[in-house]
Amino acid sequence: MAEFLKEQDYNDSFEFETWKKILRYLLPQRKLLIISIIIAIGIAFVETLLPLLNRYAIDTFLSGDFVKTESYKIIIFAVIYVLLVFVFAALIRLFIIYAGKIETSTAAQLREKAFRKLQKLPFSYYDKTPTGWIMARMTSDSRKLSNILAWGLIDVVWSFMLMIIIAIVLFIVNVKLALITLSVVPLLVLVAIYFRKKILIQWRDVRKTNSKITAGFSESIMGATTTKTLVLEDKHLEDFGSITSRMKRSSVRAVTISSLLWPTVLFLGYVGTSLSTFFGGMMVYNTFITVGTLFMFIQYSMQFFEPILNLTNILSEFQQGQAAAERIISLIDSPLDLSDSPEVIEKYGDLFDKKIENWEDLDGNIEFKDVSFKYKDGEKILDRFNLKIDAGMSVALVGETGSGKSTIVNLISRFYEPTGGQILIDGKNYKRRSIAWLHSNLGYVLQSPHLFTGTIKDNIAYGKLDATFEEIVSAAKTVNADRFISKTPNGYNSEVGEGGNKLSVGEKQLLSFARAVIADPKILILDEATSSIDTETEKLIQGAIDTLLKGRTSFIIAHRLSTIVNADLILVLKNGVITERGNHKELLEQKGYYHRLYLNQFKEKKTKEVL
Repeated sequence: MAEFLKEQDYNDSFEFETWKKILRYLLPQRKLLIISIIIAIGIAFVETLLPLLNRYAIDTFLSGDFVKTESYKIIIFAVIYVLLVFVFAALIRLFIIYAGKIETSTAAQLREKAFRKLQKLPFSYYDKTPTGWIMARMTSDSRKLSNILAWGLIDVVWSFMLMIIIAIVLFIVNVKLALITLSVVPLLVLVAIYFRKKILIQWRDVRKTNSKITAGFSESIMGATTTKTLVLEDKHLEDFGSITSRMKRSSVRAVTISSLLWPTVLFLGYVGTSLSTFFGGMMVYNTFITVGTLFMFIQYSMQFFEPILNLTNILSEFQQGQAAAERIISLIDSPLDLSDSPEVIEKYGDLFDKKIENWEDLDGNIEFKDVSFKYKDGEKILDRFNLKIDAGMSVALVGETGSGKSTIVNLISRFYEPTGGQILIDGKNYKRRSIAWLHSNLGYVLQSPHLFTGTIKDNIAYGKLDATFEEIVSAAKTVNADRFISKTPNGYNSEVGEGGNKLSVGEKQLLSFARAVIADPKILILDEATSSIDTETEKLIQGAIDTLLKGRTSFIIAHRLSTIVNADLILVLKNGVITERGNHKELLEQKGYYHRLYLNQFKEKKTKEVL
């Protein structure tokens, strides 16, 4: 299994800035959040009333002064007690309902925000970020974080309110016994601080390893055919087993440290309760307090340390959640290496809010002016590259791997931007117009076409979302895709499967051509678009390609030179430099690289025909 991309290492301290950013996503749910907080406060208030009622019952009904004529007080007490229990149960139910709503709403918002950012991020992000890592952020991280934000935050409110109310009541009733009961609290705080950092470090490692597991799943599934043909099942299983073993070890360490925190807090809590019982018993013996008051202190001491136990658990959860939060934030806040300027967005809009009424028509004149480009941490691909293409020209790019062919078309498509110089479209620097404007005028057919899960009709219509069925059929007929579509069980309503796995490579390519045809782009790019197609299928669409190229500026990266013999201009590239240029006839006459390559392919073709 391939080496995974190293994830960013984060600060080991609790990052308030990270949580401040994450808490912004609770703002749309602020109404639900406020109601939940009020409910949590109500629960804490009701819980503190019950020990007070128990104190009253012991001191009143079990005292020698109580007379039978006042038995009605027992009935009133019982009614009040039962009503409080019902109120408590109702508040708990509401708490669960509203916290659940906050959790689902927050998860949806986090995923929507992250997915929106993924649509904006340029090719460079996907070049360096494995799919599995992105999937981990969109699924397990967002789920974990929304769960903690919804339940943890409200639990914190409940815990603090319960402790504050209990502490106030204890100090009002008896200051000395309250100080004795709460004397272990500073020690509890020190224990929590000690364990916090250790827990955070371990859970970060768990989340990182979980990303690698997700990436491993993704890679294994996507490369299943290759795995089987190369008989790599044992190798992949061994690699995957190594990752899951690391996940197991990290999880065990994290759980072990977390498990030490809980019993430590529990022990200290019972120490506080024991102190309260011992010294309170002495006070009862000396008639400083009543039995009911002692019972109330014991109940309150147990109640007081319950939210502390809860807070330590929430602390552990927040430590895990910070690892997820940092990863989500790193995605949402990923810098856009390529974006429109504020002035361009104001005039033309962006990808999600297009101001089409301000978009100019695109003719298709393209010019490279002293363009330089290099990928991040890579060597320079183009250096002061110059090229001028008139609208409507078909340009073929030929050269060895790494010669700069794909770089040129990616720069034209503005998937990347020049690191030096300018690219002009219709005489204007294309950075002064929006990315959405350019891409709406762009058609791109890849060597390995991607189809979306759905029907044949849907996939063709992705080129023009408001296309009529007649337009879809016409586009399919233009590229001769209608021939195989008519043979499928449900015609245009046939499902293509995930990634188009129900179709052959040639059939998928035909649909990608149909998708380009229906989009009617002003600039068309064919990136080795016929290299995966058999000779018979190539003949079917060659005429369609010639038709498609007419009237629009087109760039063809070709392996098979037979597909570019009619191109207006053929450029031979080597190390980002144009070494030969001209049409097919002119290049053959030059007897250079193109001439040798063409003759070799011609010989290979004739040999196959003879055989």
